[in-house]
Amino acid sequence: MEDQNPLLGLIGQLSKLPGVGPKSAQRLSFFFLSLSQKEVANFASVLTDTRTRIRYCTSCFNISFQERCYICQNPKRHTQTLCVVAEPRDIFAIERTQEYKGRYHVLGGLISPIDGIHPEALRIAELLDRLKQEGVEEVIIALNSTIEGDATMHYLTHLLKDIPMKKSKLAYGLPVGADMDYTDELTLRKALLGRTDV
Repeated sequence: MEDQNPLLGLIGQLSKLPGVGPKSAQRLSFFFLSLSQKEVANFASVLTDTRTRIRYCTSCFNISFQERCYICQNPKRHTQTLCVVAEPRDIFAIERTQEYKGRYHVLGGLISPIDGIHPEALRIAELLDRLKQEGVEEVIIALNSTIEGDATMHYLTHLLKDIPMKKSKLAYGLPVGADMDYTDELTLRKALLGRTDV
C-alpha cells in the first residue's frame, strides 16, 4: 500500500540536514515543488557535482576543487602565520571576519577518546612538518571552546612548546561550548584580535 503523503521520502531526506526539523523539511519540500523541473535539476546537478569534485587541499586540507585551495594559492596571504582549525567550516567562519590574512591548517577533527578519536587520527604530523618547512612565525590555535577543543589545544601546546615561534589562541569572547561556525563575525573578529599567548 502506497504512503498517504507523497512527500514523506523528500521530507525524510531533508530532515537529515543540520538544524532542519520535520516542519522545516515540509516547508522546504513544498518550496522544491514550487520550482520548475529545470531549477530542481540544476540544484540536484550542482549538489552532485560539488560532492563528486570536492577534495582536500594537499597543503592545508581545506576543501577544494583543485590540488591546492584558493587560500593556499593566493600569493597575498601571509605565509608566516598559520591558523590551526578543526574542520574546513571553521575556515569559512574566520574568513567572514575579513580580519585574518594568513594561512590555515585543518586538523580533521578534535581529540575525543570517548568517540575513539586519538591524536594519531588527526593531521598533527602534517602540521609539524609544515611548521618545519614553511618558516611559520606564529601559530594561532582556533578551536571550539569545548572539552574536546580544550584537550586538543593542550595537546598541541605541549607538542609546540619547544619550537621557537609565537603561539596564541583565540580570546574568550567565544561562548563556552559554542561552534565557531555559528558565531557572529564581530565576536569572532574580536576573538582573533584579542588572541592570547599559549
